[in-house]
Amino acid sequence: MSTTGQPDTGSTDGIRGSLATVDTDRSDPTYRAWLKEAVRKVQADANRSADTHLLRFPLPEEWGIDLYLKDESTHPTGSLKHRLARSLFLYALCNGWIRPGRPVIEASSGSTAVSEAYFAKLIGVPFIAVMPRTTSAEKCRLIEFHGGRCHFVDDPMKMYEESANLAAETGGHYMDQFTYAERATDWRGNNNIAESIYQQMRLERYPEPTWIVATAGTGGTSATIARYVHYMQYDTRICVPDPENSVFFEGWTTSDPTVTGDCGSRIEGIGRPRMEPSFLPAAIERMMKVPDAASVAACRALERAIGRKAGGSTGTGLWSALKIVAEMVAEGRRGSVVTLLCDPGDRYLDKYYSDSWLEEQGLDIGPYTTAISSLLETGVWPDAG
Repeated sequence: MSTTGQPDTGSTDGIRGSLATVDTDRSDPTYRAWLKEAVRKVQADANRSADTHLLRFPLPEEWGIDLYLKDESTHPTGSLKHRLARSLFLYALCNGWIRPGRPVIEASSGSTAVSEAYFAKLIGVPFIAVMPRTTSAEKCRLIEFHGGRCHFVDDPMKMYEESANLAAETGGHYMDQFTYAERATDWRGNNNIAESIYQQMRLERYPEPTWIVATAGTGGTSATIARYVHYMQYDTRICVPDPENSVFFEGWTTSDPTVTGDCGSRIEGIGRPRMEPSFLPAAIERMMKVPDAASVAACRALERAIGRKAGGSTGTGLWSALKIVAEMVAEGRRGSVVTLLCDPGDRYLDKYYSDSWLEEQGLDIGPYTTAISSLLETGVWPDAG
């Protein structure tokens, strides 16, 4: 108290005693009202959306093995990345990182950017996608359709730096999916992809999958699934296939988190030239290095089997899942295997479904197509596969 009996004002010149308080209040009712409405809109999007389907890939009944694809292409933005984008936006909003009128910026090769553009438009903020110049034209069109802007770089390794620079220049927020993917999703449940898979498998003849196969772009999906499996004490094992020109497999096998590559993946959406922070090597049991030609062959085999075109990352996962099925047949084991249908193939008609693109890339899918046909017809996987 002052000598006059009145409380001290808290000014730096008149502070007396140990009870003086310096108080700064940054309450902003206008921002808090905007934040509440933005979070409501993102949560309402999830509430409007039904769960994605679990499709069966046809295998001979006598094998006693069931193969499923979790069809993430039915999300409003058409890919697995819709789940990630929703989680990233909620995480950033609740952390106070996204502000009205300021852009959200992301380093993305396509599908994440499409989904993030959707959520940015939903809450009324600008969106900029920093991506390799080789990203498919259809993905660029979809980003722009949802109100986003494409910012191209020639070197995929410059995406991170360029995104951070743009955020600094504009006062926006760099979402950084590669760092925050594994922490933005509630891996204990809350209808994440792992919980959804197990709920949908509940009435199947082998409800607990022997293997779940999940490709890695950020690594967030495999981290979520692996954590959930461990948390729920399931015996399911996790396999992560990796395409060419990606270092996840090398970093995992050598336990070297510093490994880097010098070019980007031809399989859009997965594979990275560095070990991303969201990739958790210790959480998974198995990895496969999958040739890009095998990924394309599996995409086309999927269309022949169920009449659905899918993207290259789906082919990478399906190839590895079929390899696991072949092992189970050879060993006389029964059970189920689940992999992901990540996004639709109509985004890649000029790539994975184009024979001229395959020729330009020097990819021969013939031997891999033969290997898949041999497995499905005879139950035997050729050594050459």
